[in-house]
Amino acid sequence: MEHVPAGPNTLIQAVQYFADPDRALAFIVALRWPDGVACPYCQAKEPSFLSTRRIWKCKAPKCRKQFSIKVGTIFEDSPLGLEKWLPALWMIANDKNGISSYELHRALGVTQKTAWFMLHRIRAAMQTPTFGNFGGDVEADETFIGGRSRFIHKDKRARVIKAPGVWGKAAVMGLLERHGPDKKHSTVRVAVTKSLRKPALQKNIRENVEAGANIYTDDHRSYQGLEKDYIHGVIDHGEAYVRGKIHTNGLENFWSLLKRAIKGTYVSVEPFHLFRYLDEEVFRFNNRGDNDGGRFINVLRSVRGKRLTYRALIGSELPQTC
Repeated sequence: MEHVPAGPNTLIQAVQYFADPDRALAFIVALRWPDGVACPYCQAKEPSFLSTRRIWKCKAPKCRKQFSIKVGTIFEDSPLGLEKWLPALWMIANDKNGISSYELHRALGVTQKTAWFMLHRIRAAMQTPTFGNFGGDVEADETFIGGRSRFIHKDKRARVIKAPGVWGKAAVMGLLERHGPDKKHSTVRVAVTKSLRKPALQKNIRENVEAGANIYTDDHRSYQGLEKDYIHGVIDHGEAYVRGKIHTNGLENFWSLLKRAIKGTYVSVEPFHLFRYLDEEVFRFNNRGDNDGGRFINVLRSVRGKRLTYRALIGSELPQTC
């Protein structure tokens, strides 16, 4: 079983706990290298520790590289100390409606641009890995993310709104596996989709839901034909929202939480970055049964191998998070 170091349980405790750089370093070392520090370049054990700089130097003759605790993580190449990074990670992991870059920049005393970059790097660590397919009772639904056209500046509205309805909005599809005897709560998977037509939606379902499961959807025509591989229950929202076990209320609840965070905290989300905000909300939803300290540890466990550069973030190069 993976060793979990004793740590703070509240935000104020986290700020005080990680204000000591040696304590913050020891905390992450215990989590990252429970069997002893190893060189991230050649995996050699027992490197020399340079205490004045809080870095290590590999003893392997063919390596001899120096490295810090940040190497190979979302913190790499950041001039900010762990006393700022760790409280920021705590806040985004536990604030139900998210935290804006302006709020973080005021709280940490960094620029808004730096805070925005920090939050996106943490969201990269919040990406939920998908192991196995959903089964049992599964809901499928879709929604659109984007502001109402009457609130968009007239120049942008003329550029992006080409027709009435949902033109100019991003389409998102979600799957929710309801809790069962061996699960404490339901879990979701969501993804931005380029199309809500039958091939795209049903491909997503077949890739993530095992055959024979119970699928519950609304009466969207793109779901017609699922009964060939699944037990398909359809609810017509023009007539009712619940008929026994047939409903999509679990996903409707998730959409409500997602849109509350986007509209209330982030205000405006570019479609290019939308998947990162989805990762953030999915993480908090799927880990809602844990406490604040547990969610913090879960994100901190995932910081390795997900380095995100600023050039990748703004689209100047291919993302390194895929």
